[in-house]
Amino acid sequence: MRSDTTDTMDVYTDGSCLGNPGPGGWGVILRDGQDLFDRDRELSGGEPDTTNNRMEMTAAIVALETIDGPRSIRLHTDSKYVMDGIQQWMPNWKRNGWRTANRKPVKNLDLWQRLDAAVNGHVVKWFWVKGHSGHPENERADALAIAAAESIQRQGF
Repeated sequence: MRSDTTDTMDVYTDGSCLGNPGPGGWGVILRDGQDLFDRDRELSGGEPDTTNNRMEMTAAIVALETIDGPRSIRLHTDSKYVMDGIQQWMPNWKRNGWRTANRKPVKNLDLWQRLDAAVNGHVVKWFWVKGHSGHPENERADALAIAAAESIQRQGF
């Protein structure tokens, strides 16, 4: 992958959970138009006892941590939790010592801090897509996430 910010990469992420909490999975599609063969790269994984929000966040984190930086990235997610968190809530949380407006500790703090670090160095534009609406890349990321969650469930963790 190229390492300058003049080339924009599209990233599609999704998370899934079989029960909430329960076995969960995440899926990522990395589309780099500068790739020699112009192919998508797919990533997925999961955890035995997690939540849907954690899997949505993990998908975005892994995607950003995988990309050699700095890059200009269009990150597409169907998670309002991730979108609102990164764009609206996080600046205030950081000013408040990672506490909410009610002075309570931020939920999923470990992942919010990891996401904050993963964004650093990239120029990321966030795009929300409606889940389960036929968006091809979102549907594929969803399928990857579900398959990862089902794999974890079959392993009996």
